[in-house]
Amino acid sequence: MERTHPEDFTDQERIEVRPSGPLEGSVVISGAKNSVLKLMAACLLTEGTFTIRNVPDIEDVKVMGDVLRHIGVSVHRADNALVIQRPALITGEVPYALTEQLRASTAVLGSLLAGIGNARVALPGGDDFGHRPIDIHVAALEAIGCRLKISGGDIYATVDNLVGNPVLLEYPSVGATENLMMAATRATGTTVIDNAAREPEIADLAVFLNQMGAKVSGAGTSTICVEGVGELHPADHTVVADRIEAATYLAAVGVAGGEVTLEGARGDHLAIFCRKLEEMGVRTAKAANGIMATAMNRLQAADVSTLPYPGLPTDTKPLLVAILSVADGVSIVTENLFSGRFRYVDELLRMGADIRTEGHHAVVRGVKRLSGAPVRAHDIRAGAAMVLAGMAAEGLTTVLDVHHIDRGYENLVGKLGSLGADVQRLGVLDVC
Repeated sequence: MERTHPEDFTDQERIEVRPSGPLEGSVVISGAKNSVLKLMAACLLTEGTFTIRNVPDIEDVKVMGDVLRHIGVSVHRADNALVIQRPALITGEVPYALTEQLRASTAVLGSLLAGIGNARVALPGGDDFGHRPIDIHVAALEAIGCRLKISGGDIYATVDNLVGNPVLLEYPSVGATENLMMAATRATGTTVIDNAAREPEIADLAVFLNQMGAKVSGAGTSTICVEGVGELHPADHTVVADRIEAATYLAAVGVAGGEVTLEGARGDHLAIFCRKLEEMGVRTAKAANGIMATAMNRLQAADVSTLPYPGLPTDTKPLLVAILSVADGVSIVTENLFSGRFRYVDELLRMGADIRTEGHHAVVRGVKRLSGAPVRAHDIRAGAAMVLAGMAAEGLTTVLDVHHIDRGYENLVGKLGSLGADVQRLGVLDVC
């Protein structure tokens, strides 16, 4: 029989949330998860000792560290920095036991091909919100001389000579853009990537590669030029702020009200998201070292549609749906990037939300208040959305499967608590 009461889950690690708000204070935004994982992969390009700073203490970083260690690389954390030492001899094999935990494990393909000329990487896992094919990665790397095949759940890749070429991506895939950028740094000649992804994390990777001696230009635009070089060297780099973490705390203000400063957040990386919040009634402004957000009244409905950057990030959609579920009016939410990314809606329905989904669309009719209930975190951002929804619910909300949240957030409970949210983490950690 299905368990439906919070007390039934007392043997599990969980997050408990009660009605919260208004929020007040400041919160420091960590380094970007979606950047640091690729920076770690880039350390495979050449031997030596790298330092990456402003690294969040999250599970995905730990798993990527395990990936590098399996390859033969030393990874050591010192406070908020990683010291990564890549020896002359490394292996190109990454097993499924590691890749099933982390979609970003495919990021080592390009760097291994450029660094040692071969790779065998198991097809990855990660968040479960729809099929994300690797065909674009394969086509991009093949365009500069790599040979790839998929067999038995593994990607086999080899190359004799990397040769710069023009490459038109079928879709502005972040992972394919990053893999191609890394591999092309060691190609003979120039690689021009058209229809490249434009995310800030792409630009951050380009800065890191250029610090290593690469010649990358145009990152952050749809055309990236990579002029191959003969040698690279280690670098010391500070990771850009995590725009999705920042969006989470902005959304928290939308749900609970109050006034919060996000230290280190980049408003230029969140322009569309902040514009959408303004439409709903959250006021945002540039602060001395970040963004200030203010919300004093119940928010208004707004239509939401995800698009590749600089459009509205798909990672922010669960956060916005949580807001809209208690906003005044009816909203239409459209998911243009991934099928199956509405699984968390069932959890919001358990809390009394009025949401109807059909294909890539959801109709959200805001209610005045949600009701606390036991819910599950189906992925990183959906988990954070459940916590935010609990802040707008009467009674107790118990969020389970919190290991998903740990993959992408450093101390989400502690940071929300410092702003005045009534949220605590219980369960296994209590007896450790």
